[in-house]
Amino acid sequence: MKELIGTGVALVTPFHQDGRIDFQGLENLVDYSIQGGVEFLVLLGTTAEAATLSKQEKEEVIKVIKQTNAGRVPMVLGIGGNNTAEVVAEYATTDLSDYVAILTVSPYYNKPSQEGIYQHYKTIAESTDQNIILYNVPGRTGSNIDAATTIRLANEFKNIVAVKEASPNFLQSMDILRMNTREDFLILSGDDEFALPMTLAGGSGVISVIGQGLPAPFTAMIRDGLSRNVDKAYSAHNALVDITRAIFEEGNPAGIKAVLASRGICEPYTRLPLMPATEALTTKINQLLNEF
Repeated sequence: MKELIGTGVALVTPFHQDGRIDFQGLENLVDYSIQGGVEFLVLLGTTAEAATLSKQEKEEVIKVIKQTNAGRVPMVLGIGGNNTAEVVAEYATTDLSDYVAILTVSPYYNKPSQEGIYQHYKTIAESTDQNIILYNVPGRTGSNIDAATTIRLANEFKNIVAVKEASPNFLQSMDILRMNTREDFLILSGDDEFALPMTLAGGSGVISVIGQGLPAPFTAMIRDGLSRNVDKAYSAHNALVDITRAIFEEGNPAGIKAVLASRGICEPYTRLPLMPATEALTTKINQLLNEF
């Protein structure tokens, strides 16, 4: 799927200090990201604090992003959970016509076996014709999608079109790339610092957090990686490492919201149980941005 090659950004949900959604900030963010060159937008992922949004709020966020995007770039919608039947029901009752794919996280908290993970995605894939992006993020789910399970799903279900791989074990990503036999199955980095190495190893890009804060240099880096302009790409990568690490020091999305606040895009506030970046981290991020 060419629409998913390059840099996608997992959009934050901007909030005011009193907890209300900052819709103007959301419009600013969509425009800023697109003008910076991102290839696609990811709505209601982990970075969006989707777990803290009501159903009505999710609908309002989708409406604003869709209207602001106005068809300029493709969109991916996050729909996942640890209740397989409920996820299938949400697919069936959601208008998916505006999206090139759905990003669906591996079941969290339950800690299923590899066969349980396979059966979860099998059930979803058989319930819809929509394109599906697997999302492996062991640090949040408490379990890992093994490389063999990812490839098994890719080989058996043509509507499973990609994986967002965020395992801290980079060798697992290399195994997926090595084992992949489908030319149209994409491996996308789910870790900003691994994005360039994975792309150069044969991946198709990234679903990024920092990419919405520094869209122009980040998207240029990934494009250089895809074009095999290795020295130029690594020069950009090395310049981005410190700010990329900083934004995750106090969890996501506190750090990226501090970046966006410094850029005048939106306010830095999060919803409980998450907290905004501390004054110390905000100062550090501002210094890094000034140096960058």
